[in-house]
This record gives sequence, C-alpha cells and structure tokens, in this order.
Amino acid sequence: MKIHSVEEDVYILAIESSCDETAASVVKNGREVLSNVISSQIALHTLYGGVVPEIASRKHIEKVNQVDEITAIAVTYGPGLVGALLVGVAAAKAIAYAAKKPLVPVHHIEGHVSANFIEHPDLEPPFVCEIVSGGHTHLVIVKDYGEFEIIG
Repeated sequence: MKIHSVEEDVYILAIESSCDETAASVVKNGREVLSNVISSQIALHTLYGGVVPEIASRKHIEKVNQVDEITAIAVTYGPGLVGALLVGVAAAKAIAYAAKKPLVPVHHIEGHVSANFIEHPDLEPPFVCEIVSGGHTHLVIVKDYGEFEIIG
C-alpha cells in the first residue's frame, strides 16, 4: 500500500501498548522522532510484584490520546499482553478511521529491530541484530527494510 509520494515527508503516529507502558510517538520519514510520550506503570505494578495484565489494560485506556496532522497510524499488534495490545490496536483503528489515514500494523519484535534506524541514522541493511525483549530473544539477519531472517 502506497501512503505518500516520494516528494512528501511521511509522519507516522506510532502507538505501543504491548505490556505495561503506553507510548505514542510521531516519527518523520522513519528516522526522526519528533515526539515521544511514555506513560509508565512500573510504580503501580511493583505493588503486585510484576505486571498484572488486567490493570495494564485499564491504564492503557486512560492514557491513549489522539494526534493530528499525520500521514499514517502505526500500532503494535503483537506479541504482548492480549488486553494491553487490544487497547492500542482499538485506539489506532479508531484514529485511523476518523482521520481517514492508513493503519500500519507493526510486529513488536520488528519494532525493536527498526529502532536501530532511529538510533543510528546512517545504518543500512544488511546487518545482524540481537533482540532481547521480555520473553523474546532472537538473533536475526536484517536483509532489507522489513525483511528479516531469524538465525537463532
């Protein structure tokens, strides 16, 4: 799906709610973070000795907000806590529908790989990447943008 012409800047609203933090960022052209807001639930979950999925879901509902003047909406669709993911996906779908913007689903682990492009603006594929996130540990070859091969 083409969401813009080559000459136009692309602004993506990215929503992340896979566990216990609600995050929203606006990213320009896939490399420049214009805004990043994170609402952490660490203090609340510490009371219970770990993340409580139902509480995480409820807190996401309280923190998800709309941002205007964007090209598309991106949202984490998995893996993660089902209830927490549903909040982010539902919010992203509603915003995309209301704003008549494309919705781009993002795999949580691919998001970790792609974060390298923001942290290292000169980075270009191919490269090897190690991902350590929660219960997920992968060693992947990043062959091209959006093209990965798990090797371990």
